[in-house]
Parts: sequence; C-alpha cells; structure tokens
Amino acid sequence: MNRQQLEHVIRAAAANADTTEVVIIGSQAILGAYPNAPDELLTSVEADVFPKGRPSDSILIDGAIG
Repeated sequence: MNRQQLEHVIRAAAANADTTEVVIIGSQAILGAYPNAPDELLTSVEADVFPKGRPSDSILIDGAIG
C-alpha cells in the first residue's frame, strides 16, 4: 500500500464511521510520517484504522470496507 492508497482508505473509513478523524495503527502508520517510504515498508495491502476516540466503532469500518 502506498500513501495515495492509504489516503483513500482514510477517506472511506471516515465516511463510513461518520467522523473526520481516524487513527491508523500497524505497519501502514509509517506512511503518515514517511509518505515516500521504501518499498520494503509498503508490502501490506491492509490498513488498520478506527475513529479517533471511538475504537469500538472500528466495526463500522470493518463491516463497510473490510
């Protein structure tokens, strides 16, 4: 996953959880600080996100976009 793909996930997650802020955890969080990260860090095809302040609502995102 690259930065552009992560931004797409963020937009979709935020829309489905009716929020403007999401938290990214896991390996793809590196793309926040390093948008042009080395290829070795871009092998994951998934991003773990949840609405800021509402981690239990991650189920809304998972149900909508996986």
